[in-house]
Amino acid sequence: MTEGIEDEIQQTEQSIEAFQNQLESLKKSLAALDETEEEQESSDSGQPGQRVMFFPSRREIVVDEPEGETRGILSKSGHLVDSTGNSYMYKVSPEDIWNAPYNRFSDLRDDLRDVVGDEWDGGFESRIEDDWNRAHQFRLQTRSNDSGKPFSVLVAEDKDIFENVAKRKLEYGDHYTEFLSDTVMRIKRGAEADVKEVLYDEGYPVIDERDIESGEKLDIQLVEDIELRDYQENWIEHFAERRAGVFVGPSGSGKTVAAIGAMEEIGGETLILVPSRELVQQWEDELLEKTSLSEWQVGQYHGDRKEVKPVTIATYTIAAMSRHRELFNEREWGLIIADECHHAVSNTWRRFRQIQSTARLGLSATPVRESGDAKEIYTLIGPPVGTDWGELFSEGWVAKPDVDVVMLPWDSDNARKRYQRAEGSSKMIEAARNPKKQEAIQELLNQHTDEKALIFVDWIKQGKELAQELDLPFVYGETSHKKREEIYEKFRNGEIQSLIISRVGDEGIDLPDAEVAILASTMGSSRSQTGQRAGRTMRPLGDSQVYILLTKGSGEEEWGRESTQYLAEKGIDITRNSLEELRGEDSDTVGRLASYSTQ
Repeated sequence: MTEGIEDEIQQTEQSIEAFQNQLESLKKSLAALDETEEEQESSDSGQPGQRVMFFPSRREIVVDEPEGETRGILSKSGHLVDSTGNSYMYKVSPEDIWNAPYNRFSDLRDDLRDVVGDEWDGGFESRIEDDWNRAHQFRLQTRSNDSGKPFSVLVAEDKDIFENVAKRKLEYGDHYTEFLSDTVMRIKRGAEADVKEVLYDEGYPVIDERDIESGEKLDIQLVEDIELRDYQENWIEHFAERRAGVFVGPSGSGKTVAAIGAMEEIGGETLILVPSRELVQQWEDELLEKTSLSEWQVGQYHGDRKEVKPVTIATYTIAAMSRHRELFNEREWGLIIADECHHAVSNTWRRFRQIQSTARLGLSATPVRESGDAKEIYTLIGPPVGTDWGELFSEGWVAKPDVDVVMLPWDSDNARKRYQRAEGSSKMIEAARNPKKQEAIQELLNQHTDEKALIFVDWIKQGKELAQELDLPFVYGETSHKKREEIYEKFRNGEIQSLIISRVGDEGIDLPDAEVAILASTMGSSRSQTGQRAGRTMRPLGDSQVYILLTKGSGEEEWGRESTQYLAEKGIDITRNSLEELRGEDSDTVGRLASYSTQ
């Protein structure tokens, strides 16, 4: 009896604490909107349909009901840090300025000034201009000795910064071999990536302007019926200028086709690195279907097949092994492509130092600043090139999915107590295994009987339990390659309507016909992972639906707030419902909660 009362008291205290946190977040956002008169540093942009509040000392911009153009500018030059209802708070950090896709500072400044309005702040402009100048202070370039042999040099714009930063932070013998002037040093062969990392840590990202080795020639063209979208052509144009960069866009944005366009632009033999064997086959199919390449020109390199051809597709795992890497090094590649590059940049690309002299292209659905590998991606591959999701939605390239957050109570006191007794990751497992989730999934599948559904789980135990109870196939790490392909093919052709899939489904596997995504659990991973999974349903035509199942009174609630904030930043509308409301049993409440707030 006493234990039950103590559990109720603990649950009540947790609920009060969560409410207080939500209230504090709301107060901060409201306070931000009220500080105009107090700080005399905020401004109303005056643009119809939105209200913009500017806080230059904090480098923050709060937007009420942002227009599509405003959201696009802030997504390029800043990042979302909080949202409450229809209000969004963006922060413009130095890293955002470094990665902003602008060729001139004046263009970046003018876009931000258009968002902020008349009360543009000179101090803020000075700070972001300093960020811009830092990102344009150092450049890697190629020079040749008397015999014509090329070598790399680091060139600084300012000799004082060269003296105080480059000379002090870079080590003779490890990074450079000699000084050529008071703003130029000769870089040790193979140390280019290390130099870029050191200077990045000091707040000076390096622009890589070295001459790129063209490699062996490759004659490749897109087939006539493939027409690049405007933004894909822009991606390729930006990439061609530096021959180093990362295409960033959600599923359905056509990153693979754009990468093939980059292959055509470079015109050199290409090594493509991917996370899984499924993606190896997917890439080969895309190349043979959409380009002029023949089968003899495309090879696969993994556990079962080891073919090195003009275009070779290999898994990260095998490419990281020294005996195979040496084989790749023997070929003169004109382009290296890393698909899902944020997953393996540190483990694989660090071992390919000579790749630094080859055109390098990464592909990712995750914005570089949210990947956790921002420095490695920037220094080892290149700067991001991408399109805001809102632009894709507004121009009709991708249909915006509907997202419902479904809050589920504990199925029983025993389930709740197991969660309370658990520690560490076991808590997340118990929240995921809440039997109410199985009930909710079955209800959702009943509502979408004529649509294909992907059910994402992060815990193998939960996936196996759902597979047994719902009589559905479950694909996870231990599922053999052959079995995976059989299940995927049945899903594509309609023999299977629903499929449970673990984190292997986050790796870009082509499941284009999924119309419903159910996120049944989380490992507390990055909020952008939710965007990737939501993206599995996005396509040019037709409606798509995403459901996020969260257990009330568990750590999943905070994760749900973070992940839905990420989707809101991308312009996706979020609604919040209970299981009863989805069944239509409480329509009045559904109306009141029609606009989901991430508070």
